[in-house]
Amino acid sequence: MAVAFARVLRGAGVDVPVGRAVTFAEALTLTGVDRSGPVYWSGRTTLLGRPEDIPTYDRAFEAFWRQRLGMTLATTSPMELTIVLDTEDEPPAGQGGDEPVESEGPTLVVRWSRQEVLRHKDFAAYSHAEFEEARRLMSDLRLHGAMRRSRRRRPSRRTSGRPDLRRTVRRSLRSGGEPIRRAFTEAGERPRRIVLICDVSGSMEPYSRALVRFLHAAVVGRGRIEAFALGTRLTRITRELSSRDPDAALARTARSVPDWSGGTRLGEGLRTFNDQWGVRGMARGSVVVILSDGWDRGDPALLSEQMQRLQRVAYRTVWVNPLKASPGYAPLAAGMAAALPYVDEFVEGHSLDSLQKLAEVISR
Repeated sequence: MAVAFARVLRGAGVDVPVGRAVTFAEALTLTGVDRSGPVYWSGRTTLLGRPEDIPTYDRAFEAFWRQRLGMTLATTSPMELTIVLDTEDEPPAGQGGDEPVESEGPTLVVRWSRQEVLRHKDFAAYSHAEFEEARRLMSDLRLHGAMRRSRRRRPSRRTSGRPDLRRTVRRSLRSGGEPIRRAFTEAGERPRRIVLICDVSGSMEPYSRALVRFLHAAVVGRGRIEAFALGTRLTRITRELSSRDPDAALARTARSVPDWSGGTRLGEGLRTFNDQWGVRGMARGSVVVILSDGWDRGDPALLSEQMQRLQRVAYRTVWVNPLKASPGYAPLAAGMAAALPYVDEFVEGHSLDSLQKLAEVISR
């Protein structure tokens, strides 16, 4: 009935996509069809996208549901509807495969995309083939840090600011040496550096493979990005991930990280980062992203102290926890509880869609 009513609206000139018709059908399963009021408002809130379509919707509702305009529905025999799934793997009609089944009723062709399903699927449930497809999707991701003022100045179209003597003199040559049109400069902008610290311990094994591929896609995007692997020790892997070949980059990374799938010492690893790279300049004014589930074998007080040091110098600290998407999750792990007060953004990281949202958080 929901599909038939959507078809009536389309015939009346109302744009009703398939997704709205599906939402209307789901609403009818909750409200039922025995009362006209809930049915009316369910259809009006789910099927219409413009207020100009309300009068047309009212007339179609009267004709279809209340039958006040003399329109009758055939109820003696059910309509036979044939649904054909048009997948990307199946050959087109007439080019092999089984012969199509003849049907007297209408045929509804439904096309679905595995990529859309893969975007919301948890990394822990991926197969090997899905990992390969996800790698191709991750290659389209580009990380851009939030903009910051640069010391380099650029030409300005405004008539105020710092004078640009070189451009002013060059323009004066067109008017006999008189500086009639003066030029000015303004402070330029450049994206902030992004520092990615990925936990590769044993507790992160279902997600570390996908997250390291995400790090590789970010590094080869040729931005100001630094990458580190964190387990029982901290390893800088920016150079290993700079290869365009993802398999070669991951193989070099695995060889350079001796504590892969081992224990976790988040506090000691962050202390090494702060002492050798972060406080010295790499983390100053940067967006620091830590990808970890928060399970730590070290001292939580040390982790809290190092997160506080990091927050003082970084522009923003983002913690990505793949377990955050689990039903009923609470940050009760000692490491996660110690670090959370010094985190500016706490986001998920269990799927492609969550990584896309992470890219948006980083760019803010």
